[in-house]
Amino acid sequence: MNNHRRTKKEREQDEVVRLKKQLKEEKDKLNQWSDELLQKQRELEAKEKNLSTDGRETSGQNNKEKRKYQFKTRLETQRLILRPWEESDAEELYRYAQDDRIGPSCGWQVHTSMDNSHEIIRDVLSSVGNYAIVLKETNLVVGSIGLMIGENSNLGVSDTEAEIGYWIGVPYWGQGLIPEAVCELMRYAFEELGLKKLWCGYYEGNTKSKRVQEKCGFHYHHTNVGVYVDQMNEERTEHISCINRDEWESKYQNAS
Repeated sequence: MNNHRRTKKEREQDEVVRLKKQLKEEKDKLNQWSDELLQKQRELEAKEKNLSTDGRETSGQNNKEKRKYQFKTRLETQRLILRPWEESDAEELYRYAQDDRIGPSCGWQVHTSMDNSHEIIRDVLSSVGNYAIVLKETNLVVGSIGLMIGENSNLGVSDTEAEIGYWIGVPYWGQGLIPEAVCELMRYAFEELGLKKLWCGYYEGNTKSKRVQEKCGFHYHHTNVGVYVDQMNEERTEHISCINRDEWESKYQNAS
């Protein structure tokens, strides 16, 4: 009888093959479970969204009337006044918005002329919830900030939530003016308008905007990849952060 006695090396090779096969099977199972879990998560999110929508549509008098908000026309901080944009602000707007370090990072084109700035004020910035940021020291506009509630936001939020957007002229970078304006708009949104959650976003690479959000208490929520930016005619990665009223109250009380 010619028995073949396997060497130690052959037995070890067989064991490696067996372990590799077992590892592949386990990976396949994990991938399958991951796909199933992701699908269930999507289904749950869809159901929650439907429930939230149904709740908003059947609330009150069941007439699908959306909540109304009355915006103040003036907010103040130690150094700033937030007020509605006026067409007479076009000169100051153009002064800063023609700088390509501002608009493109926020997703809009640089302004090409005073007439262009007039047009933007009339068609965009004059909408309810947008404020010119005015420096008290000079009484001149230095930037812009907006509170976009519900369907006015690009983030698909409910009518008890809002998105905050902002920019400031390059000469005023690094002076803490935007965090000052954002914090006041947060206070106004939570304390006076009674909103439940605020959202902020920034495009990949805009580290200045990211720092503003972190400084004001926003925390990372999710990332959107391949977001089409209409004015720039390109796709970008967008990072989204948020803060709810309880979180804001906790931060405010701890700071007091």
